[in-house]
Amino acid sequence: MLKQRVITGLALLPVALCGVFLLPQEWFAIFIGAIITLAAWEWANLSGFSAVWQRVLYAAVTGGLLLCLFSLSVLPLSFLLGAGLVWWLVAVMLVISYPDSLAVWKPRIVQLIIGWLVLIPAWGGLVFLKSQGTPEFEQQGNALILYVFVLVWGADVGAYFAGKTFGRRKLAPHLSPGKTWEGVLGGLLTITLIALGVAWYRELGLFHAIGLLAMTWVVGLVSVLGDLLESMFKRERGIKDSSSLLPGHGGIMDRIDSLTAAIPVFSVFWLLAS
Repeated sequence: MLKQRVITGLALLPVALCGVFLLPQEWFAIFIGAIITLAAWEWANLSGFSAVWQRVLYAAVTGGLLLCLFSLSVLPLSFLLGAGLVWWLVAVMLVISYPDSLAVWKPRIVQLIIGWLVLIPAWGGLVFLKSQGTPEFEQQGNALILYVFVLVWGADVGAYFAGKTFGRRKLAPHLSPGKTWEGVLGGLLTITLIALGVAWYRELGLFHAIGLLAMTWVVGLVSVLGDLLESMFKRERGIKDSSSLLPGHGGIMDRIDSLTAAIPVFSVFWLLAS
């Protein structure tokens, strides 16, 4: 399993990096849209729709919505980011109050709507960040995307090793028994070091460095929420992975669950700061 996981990870990493750094804005939106559409195919199953035609239909509708949003500018990206932020505030309540919150989100149609609230703002956030380049710093958008990716990956790696070494107190035993408060603190420590390194490299003043740290901590905590939310859906569905699309890694949702929460929140921070 570990060998398969490593091979799949090594195969996917250059694809992801090339998609971020080499594709122009339009093709990048299509590239991310394709990933989100595949994730929607998995989300239909998480919502209890196991028939192939049901999953394909939900994925097709999701892809169509993304295409309309990008090509027709039906809604501004700022609206998507705001909707994403509001959703994740609601998600905090659903996760904390689980299983009592089941009465709210158990209907399958509600779960499908939640899927759009999870996936579409994440797409919008990445498209927004990609567009943030300037004549003076054309790669700024790419740097922002890379930073939020590194934050989520850093939080995940730090939480894993801290949890394995020091983990005692369970974070959410009813949702994810392996997660501990010590792991969360380990993840926060890891991304704090990342933020301090960026602040030093960019020679930020004290005020901007504190702002970067605050944003980094919020994004790190929200990434945990994204993980717990998917765990909540998988537990009710009675499955371990969202799919088997990625050998050794489960499904696409299993790899991007934290990012779906972190990206819209990070993008809102950047939108307000810019």
